[in-house]
Amino acid sequence: MQVSVAHHPPNTAVLVLRGSLDIDTAPALKANLGRLVERPAPRVVVDVAGLDFCDSMGVGVLVTAHGRAMERGGWVRLAAPSGFLRRLFDTLGLTDYLPMFPDVAAALKDE
Repeated sequence: MQVSVAHHPPNTAVLVLRGSLDIDTAPALKANLGRLVERPAPRVVVDVAGLDFCDSMGVGVLVTAHGRAMERGGWVRLAAPSGFLRRLFDTLGLTDYLPMFPDVAAALKDE
């Protein structure tokens, strides 16, 4: 999995994921997200348009990061999820917990 980060004011980061998010790559995402959500009132948009696959470990990292961000007065949002990822989060009952947006621009709008 490839991860890149771009910073946007105010205190917002866009994390772009490419490839597979699974048991092997989840620790790298956890480390990247961990640094971002430890800031005061963190705002993180995770662009998942380039994800080919996401397993339960990947879902867990995203959900945990959102919970930590909320504790600090911020949030984590998913941008451009595939139909598979939307169905996965819906099946797990997480669509009301972790906000999803059609693209990065929409996720950044409601800051």
